Amino acid sequence: MRILVVANKMPYPAKDGGAIATLTLARSLRKCGCIVDLLAMNTAKHFCDIGDIPAEISSEINFHAVPIDTTIRATAALKNLLFSSLPYNAERFINKDFEKKLCKLLAANCYDIVQLEGLYLCPYIPAIRKCSQAKVALRAHNVEHEIWSRMVENEKSIPKRWYKRIIAKRMRKFELSYINSYDYLVPITDRDAEFFSQNGNEKPIFVAPTGIESNNPLLSIDGAKAEFPTFSFIGALDWLPNCEGLTWFVENVWNEYRHKHADAKFRVAGRNADPAFANFLKTNGVDYLGEVESAADFYASGTIFVVPLFSGSGMRIKIVEAMAAGKAVITTTLGTEGIATENGKNIFVADSSEDFIACMEKLASDKCLCGEISANARKFVVENFDNNIIASRLLDFYKTGGR
Repeated sequence: MRILVVANKMPYPAKDGGAIATLTLARSLRKCGCIVDLLAMNTAKHFCDIGDIPAEISSEINFHAVPIDTTIRATAALKNLLFSSLPYNAERFINKDFEKKLCKLLAANCYDIVQLEGLYLCPYIPAIRKCSQAKVALRAHNVEHEIWSRMVENEKSIPKRWYKRIIAKRMRKFELSYINSYDYLVPITDRDAEFFSQNGNEKPIFVAPTGIESNNPLLSIDGAKAEFPTFSFIGALDWLPNCEGLTWFVENVWNEYRHKHADAKFRVAGRNADPAFANFLKTNGVDYLGEVESAADFYASGTIFVVPLFSGSGMRIKIVEAMAAGKAVITTTLGTEGIATENGKNIFVADSSEDFIACMEKLASDKCLCGEISANARKFVVENFDNNIIASRLLDFYKTGGR
């Protein structure tokens, strides 16, 4: 089977959830015997020289990249607000050069499946239909409008709340307009699958969470070598839900916790942080490291990972990674959406500052409990998130026409 994966950003280096989701599944489909081509928008924010991709990856997947300018500009956003019905963050990914390259690949190759990595690729479905007989699969990484609706709830600035509410409404309309325009729906979580089903989806569904490959170095991390107790966070710091969650955590949890525990350490790693946000972290006693060279080494050196998330949608891959690394995780109810964890067994769930502090104190004062949660977390990931098994089942789904 020949599959064309289409993405709105280069998935290498795989340092954020979307890139990890795209690259890991593409590689596992190749290991299942598929020929995999990958066409991506090469944006300034996620720019990658194809020549820099390691041979072990480029030998598996045929990469194609189209330079696209998706930079957010105030004038373009204002024009969109006044004269368009599309959400600006979706409109930025509609590009004629990208469509031409897509059609060229479709004309030159006989694909069985064109797998779209996310909602923002849906505007290209008419071009795919025109140029190819391939079945179209929408891999829904999340329910996009939910991210914006939840950010509206958490926004304190009245002008920003007003604008985000407009984006959320437009995004919902945009999202619903593409239901059933594809042949197969491949959501990341059961919860997202339920949303699409309740809103009219009639196409075959296969839930394919982002998994962990069996040879992933995270699975071999020795937790005994980590400094105990150390609190840590790792994630993209140009993603609004992460910044909002961290701001809340520092102001409402961390400052109170370190007042009680003067020796406590909280490390934050992530790329593309705004200088003002990085300064905010540093001035509040956070050990801000910026983008780290090795995420695996960062996981290895920590013991307790916090994911204070109050907006967003889909599945938090960084939680799965931390659990795979054998780390105790404290997150919110929203953070565990799409991950069938058990509070108090393989993860700790907290939705208030009081609950976060209680969980932190409980884990930091009991090394045996922390080790037990960590061991259960890794076991949970091994049993439920084997990426090769997920890809194999997805391929069977494609081969049987969604049956």
